[in-house]
Amino acid sequence: MPQPVIGLTLDSEPPGGYSKFPWYALRENYCAAVARAGGLPVLLPHEPDRAADYLALIDGLVVTGGAFDVDPTLFGASTRHATVTTKDRRTAFELAITRGAHAAEKPVLGICGGQQLLNVALGGTLIQHIPDEVEGALAHEQPNPRSEAGHAVSVVPGTLLHRVTQMTELPVNSAHHQAVKALAPGLVVDATAPDGVIEGIEDPRRRFCLGVQWHPEFAISAGDVRIFEAFIAAAA
Repeated sequence: MPQPVIGLTLDSEPPGGYSKFPWYALRENYCAAVARAGGLPVLLPHEPDRAADYLALIDGLVVTGGAFDVDPTLFGASTRHATVTTKDRRTAFELAITRGAHAAEKPVLGICGGQQLLNVALGGTLIQHIPDEVEGALAHEQPNPRSEAGHAVSVVPGTLLHRVTQMTELPVNSAHHQAVKALAPGLVVDATAPDGVIEGIEDPRRRFCLGVQWHPEFAISAGDVRIFEAFIAAAA
């Protein structure tokens, strides 16, 4: 089996901590999950004008999460919740390369904020702050470690996520205050939380275009491992 090249988007941080100058960051387990499934992980700096060049080098794209939000103006919102923080250059790059990967029918896996980015990139909208918009919402920013489950999600039978994970319910971790609101045209919901929050989306028109609101790189369940295995197989 060939070893597909998988691009992973990076986070960006201001000076402080690791360096006195701005720096990129990515948790090790993102790369480990790709490598374990048979892919060759490569990291993608935030160069929006070079998105097409990076896309030509990779066989699949992972849009990673991060402690920031997509600018609400990008999905047509007229207001901005007080909790919203943005990383505009990162978002510009991720929008460009995600749209390019989708158009080229290259496999895409959006994780947590990456699912939200995927929905916005294709024309959808977001809930800006779950506690303010979802009555009786779960603790989607779970208090226990991210290496443990925070709640379960129900998987929609017949979807790509269902075929891949072979599970109708998945235990997942949860580290987000935003979520998909209106689906982008052509996308479908494949997983929901008990409070109705959308936890998974996919594009049935593509071989593999999947967004999950949790972090499968932590491999909490066999389903998480199968997500990466299926993604790498689609990119091979």
